Amino acid sequence: MNSHKIKILETIRQGQIGGGESHVLDLVRNLNKDQFEPVVLSFTHGPMVDELRKLNIKTYVVETLKPFNITTYKAVKNIIRNEEIDILHAHGTRSLSNTIFPAKSMGIPIVYTVHGWSFHQDQAFHVRQVRELSEKFLTDNVDVTISVSHSNQKDGLQRFNMKRSRVINYGINLEKFDPQRKLIDLREELKIQPGKTVVGYLVRMTVQKDPFTLIKAIAEVAKSTRDIQFLFIGDGDLKRSIEMVSQMGISDMVTFHPFRTDIPEVLNTFDIYTLPSLWEGLPIGMLEAMGMGKAIIATPVDGTKEAIQSEQNGILVPCRDHQSLAEAILRLHHHPELRTKLGAAARATVENNFDLKMMVQHNENLYKSLIPEIRAVA
Repeated sequence: MNSHKIKILETIRQGQIGGGESHVLDLVRNLNKDQFEPVVLSFTHGPMVDELRKLNIKTYVVETLKPFNITTYKAVKNIIRNEEIDILHAHGTRSLSNTIFPAKSMGIPIVYTVHGWSFHQDQAFHVRQVRELSEKFLTDNVDVTISVSHSNQKDGLQRFNMKRSRVINYGINLEKFDPQRKLIDLREELKIQPGKTVVGYLVRMTVQKDPFTLIKAIAEVAKSTRDIQFLFIGDGDLKRSIEMVSQMGISDMVTFHPFRTDIPEVLNTFDIYTLPSLWEGLPIGMLEAMGMGKAIIATPVDGTKEAIQSEQNGILVPCRDHQSLAEAILRLHHHPELRTKLGAAARATVENNFDLKMMVQHNENLYKSLIPEIRAVA
């Protein structure tokens, strides 16, 4: 063991920016550097890797898009040995599957943060069965499993005997995501006409985030008003597919933009943040929007329904229900005072339950609790 600081290898499946990657960035940036030394391992290059290196945090990339890729074993083991790693903290299934065997061989404690299970209800039965068996193997062979929501923990405990399971919610930087900050107004840059209500969809556009239901809802909204501008910001597998709006007569209401790093400024531009997900662990983007005091429309899945109490600090609508989504958007468009009320309550929820400092402290306490279990590195 490092005689002065506890050295943590934080691993994540990719270098692109998503919820888990944002969490890793916030965690390693804010760990107490007098006590902990984070090293990061990503399995692809991307802007997260670039950002970490700008912060002078040692970051490795071992390229693979596959889980349980045995060809990564030697490279990962060399990183653990050469860096004299004390604890492996794997974020997500793919990163754990590609680090668990070398970490076990080196005799170091393993922490697994589940950023949403790899199995979900939209998978074919045989795919889901294989994913559940994989998660059972992984959770059986780690020292601690962290769920980011009680819903995810409950799903895991129903299926596996998760040793030392605990919940550590995501935390948001309340100074960065503060609606009182002076932020650049992006409306002119994003070509938003004055007086428009802005509905934002800021995600990786995948099946999980269900952009198709939002597109159908926009077509429904267009029957009542054209005074709403929808911003789709991000990339993802489905981005090209959903650029079909030109065929639906709503192209004037929708604009697409690539992923941006100035997230507080982007959120500041929104009047309404919408997230019609089919499943979630706990959506960090939604928490950031709540921190910015935005009115939220989301679906009652997993960790989302733990953060949002419908009609109190946001509005929840059923999954795949474009009619209900359209009605919620129109309601908030016509009632700006309701947007303000829900946004203020959303900000208070984040302040009380999803503070970054609290999240970091919980992780630091966990790392310290594992010190007696650290064995000499082989």
